[in-house]
Amino acid sequence: MFYWLLKYVVLGPLLRVLFRPDVRGRENVPDSGPVILACNHLSFSDSIFTPLMVGRRVTFVAKAEYFTGKGLKGRLMRQFFLSTGTIPVDRSGGRAAQAALDTLLRVLREGGIAGIYPEGTRSPDGRLYRGKTGVARLALESGAKVVPVALLNTDEIQPTGTFVPTIKRVRMRFGHPLDSRYADAQGDRFVERAITDEIMYELMVLSGRDYVDVYASSLKTSIEAPTPQPSPRGAVEPEGR
Repeated sequence: MFYWLLKYVVLGPLLRVLFRPDVRGRENVPDSGPVILACNHLSFSDSIFTPLMVGRRVTFVAKAEYFTGKGLKGRLMRQFFLSTGTIPVDRSGGRAAQAALDTLLRVLREGGIAGIYPEGTRSPDGRLYRGKTGVARLALESGAKVVPVALLNTDEIQPTGTFVPTIKRVRMRFGHPLDSRYADAQGDRFVERAITDEIMYELMVLSGRDYVDVYASSLKTSIEAPTPQPSPRGAVEPEGR
């Protein structure tokens, strides 16, 4: 109930007035049946604008840190995500991440819409990165249609690390549904990779962003790694350098 209240009474009308959405291809989202919205991920606000533009309810997953923040900002974010039915996911992987995918699978089997970011995390520089195969597994196991969704400028509206967005027209593109040609290939990792790569190709075309064939999470790890410090003056260097 609170989801629809936020969308049509409390938050949605204000967002539409302020950000004047420029949305194309919204008719590509089926009116019924299981659907996966596979989105590129540029900003925290992606999870707000995407459901706003779809008439049906959309269930997303979000990193667990959004539910554990401190202070006023942390409480507001936690309450917002809980109120909209967003599912926390532990990005350390393993069973915790699988639990979130299992919940999305239940949503799809009930005929709902699941939103997912195939890249697994926000792009560190605006480019499009290699997709993880969880989206393909969901499609194969549920029989859901996959609709690629390109967010074109949310990184300009709310760059990473900012809380207050810039008022600017948000631009989105919904691609044509992708029906799986591999309905009987569940568990085949090569098929899962082929489906995922097809989804990422469609997102590249829709978004106009450059594609990088590495995982964004691995790039973020290398960026965040501490820079090696020079040896203290007079220290003995290992042989062979």
